[in-house]
Amino acid sequence: MKIMIASDIHGSAYYCKKMLEAYKNENAEKLLLLGDILYHGPRNDLPEGYAPKEVIEMLNPIADEILCVRGNCDTEVDQMVLEFPVLAEYAILFVDGRMIFATHGHKFSPANPPKIKKGDILLNGHTHVPAFEEKENFIYVNPGSVSIPKENSEHGYILLEGNTLKWKSLDGKVYMEKTI
Repeated sequence: MKIMIASDIHGSAYYCKKMLEAYKNENAEKLLLLGDILYHGPRNDLPEGYAPKEVIEMLNPIADEILCVRGNCDTEVDQMVLEFPVLAEYAILFVDGRMIFATHGHKFSPANPPKIKKGDILLNGHTHVPAFEEKENFIYVNPGSVSIPKENSEHGYILLEGNTLKWKSLDGKVYMEKTI
């Protein structure tokens, strides 16, 4: 199964459109969103093309292809307008016998990991910084941010296919690849 993983759209219709173009070009079967879908948050500047209503209009037509976890900027009001579940604190996926604990990162993080076993993957957004770090008891993975990347990182996402993770910019350039 090919899964596109993205995080932190923060209401940017401009970058949401680019993300969905990449999703279509990747021919992925599912889009896993790691939270912070509509609201930019009080600590962030408005992202380019800030238009949450347009983001809603772009995501709802593919609601059956989206798996989403709640970010610290996502609320019950967002669930009223989005046609896919957005309020789960985490999702658990199993890929090639390995557990992936997907969450936004404001509650469970490398500093406060969930109860997972050695070799499992903690998948977070929240920091807006891409990461692949082998910790003592788990692997930490972060796709960075679609709309407000930090620390000179790309506007990007991860493509998960089999046991390979590819970090890609929204224009499709691979800038990191790891086998899990």
